Amino acid sequence: MEWDPETYERDAVAALERASTSEEVESVSVSFLGRRSYLKQALREVRDRETGMRLNAMREAIEGAVAEKLAKVQADELARKLAEERLDVTLPAELLGPVRLRRRGSLHPSTQVRRDVEDIFLGLGYEIVDGREVETTRYNFDALGFPDWHPSRSPRATLYLGDDTVLRTETSPAQIHKMESTRPPIYIISIGRVYRRDTIDATHFPVFHQFEGLAIDKGITMADLKGTLLYVMRQLYGPEREVRFRTHYFPFTEPSMEPDVSCFVCGGAGCPVCKHSGWIEMGGSGMVDPYLYEFVGWGPEEYTGFAFGMGIERTAQLRYGIPGIRPFWDNDLRFLRQF
Repeated sequence: MEWDPETYERDAVAALERASTSEEVESVSVSFLGRRSYLKQALREVRDRETGMRLNAMREAIEGAVAEKLAKVQADELARKLAEERLDVTLPAELLGPVRLRRRGSLHPSTQVRRDVEDIFLGLGYEIVDGREVETTRYNFDALGFPDWHPSRSPRATLYLGDDTVLRTETSPAQIHKMESTRPPIYIISIGRVYRRDTIDATHFPVFHQFEGLAIDKGITMADLKGTLLYVMRQLYGPEREVRFRTHYFPFTEPSMEPDVSCFVCGGAGCPVCKHSGWIEMGGSGMVDPYLYEFVGWGPEEYTGFAFGMGIERTAQLRYGIPGIRPFWDNDLRFLRQF
């Protein structure tokens, strides 16, 4: 096409009239307005004001015609698609042929219980803290009052990474770190994954999740511990589940007690899940041993406090009526989709 300023605009309009698709309109735009078009080259060579004004007016007229034609063509294309590619969005997904809706996932039951536990204690004014999964024996055993001969320090019970390095067997070390860095009042929940050389059975697994509470202040008594645990149990399991407390021994609490919840399978009559006792142990609890205050450099008579710990998977078992802990780690969608 030869450059003729008198007929250039007419040729552009005529080409646009023949275009029937968005691609064809775009092609006309490139031909008459693109960098290599005659109009663009002429604008680069303008040397006088009148020629520049005339060519710019031509450019604006062609651009307006292109925009108008493109809007009309796109509207026609949309109307044609709506007529030819009609889809009833009210139909069930299985009737839509090759179209398949993705099944929406859900949180793992352990994660659901963990978030519920966090919400309960945040409502009580506690702080949620996390700790290191790889710990030293100083914080995992020494700080908690475990003597050298204690069975839990044996490689048969604990996973050692070195002479003085272990995979934490409980989340208590995070509490010791907190006590070393912060003066009371302290109200925290340490929560996370822990590791033990446990034999797998209905309620034990080598890897599980645990949450442990620590409250240290002036004037805290055993009544505060029992009231806190009763409130937490009621929030987690409902008012219909029976709760009992038994005296027990733990190296880092004195006096100590063990909270139990009535078995969800047998209702207290006795079955393999509860080892025919009618009760399932939830964890340990008690008043903080004065030894821990001395370990972090506090006066043993200055403060009192309580601590407790429970397994998240075991809590989920009791809450949802799951007879064994294995399904939590099997990644079986038939199990996970129930939650």
